[in-house]
Amino acid sequence: MSSADPDSGVTWHDVAAAAELVPGGHAVYEVEGRFVAVYNVGGELYAIEDVCTHDGNPLADGAVEGHEVVCPRHGARFCLRTGAALSPPAYEPVAIFPVAIRSGRILLGVR
Repeated sequence: MSSADPDSGVTWHDVAAAAELVPGGHAVYEVEGRFVAVYNVGGELYAIEDVCTHDGNPLADGAVEGHEVVCPRHGARFCLRTGAALSPPAYEPVAIFPVAIRSGRILLGVR
């Protein structure tokens, strides 16, 4: 299910029950043809595109260290808060998505 917010230009997509994503956990959802990894870090949710900008492979299987995800193939690090590439071999950021919990459901926003 999705709903548009004309004031912000964001379309919100209901992807899962919030209870399914416990602190320290993550899950990947397909939204508008893109794979989005959602991470629960200390009760805060962060959503990034599940693709390493270095080689195009998924990031979600990489280790999470604080607010960073480490690409499982070549070790590039990305900030979960901003999407910034923090170390080589990646230099380009990953896309980030607004994420919210409403009525016990995880919503991902796409602009």
